[in-house]
Amino acid sequence: MTAPADGASETPGLEAEPPSEPASDPEPVAAAGSRPRVIAVANQKGGVGKTTTTINLATALAATQKRALVIDLDPQGNASTGFGIDRRARHLGTYELLIDGAALADCLVPTGIPGLDIVTSSMDLAGAEIELVALERREYRLRDALASASLTHDYVLIDCPPSLGLLTVNALVAADSVLVPLQCEFYALEGLSSLTRTIERVKRTLNPEVELQGVVLTMFDKRNNLSNLVAADVRDHFGAKVFDTVIPRNVRVSEAPSHGQPVLIYDLRSPGAQAYIHLAGEMLKRERSLPA
Repeated sequence: MTAPADGASETPGLEAEPPSEPASDPEPVAAAGSRPRVIAVANQKGGVGKTTTTINLATALAATQKRALVIDLDPQGNASTGFGIDRRARHLGTYELLIDGAALADCLVPTGIPGLDIVTSSMDLAGAEIELVALERREYRLRDALASASLTHDYVLIDCPPSLGLLTVNALVAADSVLVPLQCEFYALEGLSSLTRTIERVKRTLNPEVELQGVVLTMFDKRNNLSNLVAADVRDHFGAKVFDTVIPRNVRVSEAPSHGQPVLIYDLRSPGAQAYIHLAGEMLKRERSLPA
């Protein structure tokens, strides 16, 4: 099994048209204090577990006394729903942050989990792809918002939409690294080459610091030979970039969002919850090995 050839068109937001700012454009001076680690959770394929990974990894990090912030950059707003944030309570969110220039501090909403906040999303964000095109520093809007804020968080996790448009480009430009959830099914590798090319293009032209954090295998069924074949193929392609922890198929993980809770809150003892705890531990261990 090999990665299929990808014939996808050029990434929206990284067209032949020059970016709104050159790669060497300095970012605004960040507020005093240590800068959080920013991780974009991205895969242009839908249904691979991006949102589930974002909310549960953030919850697991908060459980280890790390302050975490989730930025819901998907117009569907599933991360916001997954934390039980009522749509009527989403007054200032990612749309206002990116388009209207709202201050990040004004957009923070507590999740009810100690040490964990979220910037919510609404359907207004669906029009942001078009509106961003005409704005100055269109690829840097999220990066600028983060750089100008006085954040006390240790980690910022960005839940990206299932596309490679300007919203995802904003996430990649703002991020230190990219975490890719990959479903253990036949089409898992389809389009992954497009995502890795996009990361390289962003690194080359907009954010030289961004790196591939790693690939996490999701929806793994050890009874299914196909899951094992996909896992082996992904490890052949990405080697040590693939996390040892795999996220199993688990009904409790699927049920948790309907209760407005991460699975770690809904059923801590479930295999899915335990897997995300192990994933957070593995990620923190890898982070400690990074150069200062």
